[in-house]
Amino acid sequence: MFTGIIETLGVVKSIQRDQSNIHFHIESAISNELKIDQSVSHNGVCLTVVDVQGNQHVVTAIDETLQKTNLGALNPGDIVNLERCTQANGRFDGHIVQGHVDQTAVCIERIDQNGSWLFTFQYDSSQNNITVEKGSITVNGISLTVVNSQNDRFSVAIIPYTIEHTNLQQVQVGTTVNIEFDIVGKYIAKLMALRN
Repeated sequence: MFTGIIETLGVVKSIQRDQSNIHFHIESAISNELKIDQSVSHNGVCLTVVDVQGNQHVVTAIDETLQKTNLGALNPGDIVNLERCTQANGRFDGHIVQGHVDQTAVCIERIDQNGSWLFTFQYDSSQNNITVEKGSITVNGISLTVVNSQNDRFSVAIIPYTIEHTNLQQVQVGTTVNIEFDIVGKYIAKLMALRN
């Protein structure tokens, strides 16, 4: 489990294709502290560390993960958001994030608000995922608050610290991001669907 508070940024150093899988070699400030079999969120996707080599670690994404996330579009040099799993004795600063991406969304608007930014993302609403204003949403693994909720899109307001310390700095109109909807909202939506 994660909280959506990004710990550090990693850089994709190399990519190895192995049949339908991809092995990502990631360089980061925490790579040398990781252990094999440890769960780490990469752009909001929970992946298992399969190797550690100095200041780099290796994770593998299978075809299903590549189909449902933006990881398959990564290239060497790209920046990824990293978060290690939540410690039981730590503060819970974000919200409950499973590291299970529900779907991707596309940035359709990025507005500079003279000290902050407003991002709007559009997603396929046929999967019955929902957002609510002032509710939580995870974008590329980042715990954010929804400021404008519509049927197939939502907006989030971003402070300078978040821009500087996450890969939202690289998100422009047309960029695809990973979305994990709030687990509480998903359970409620499922229960309502079952009642009907």
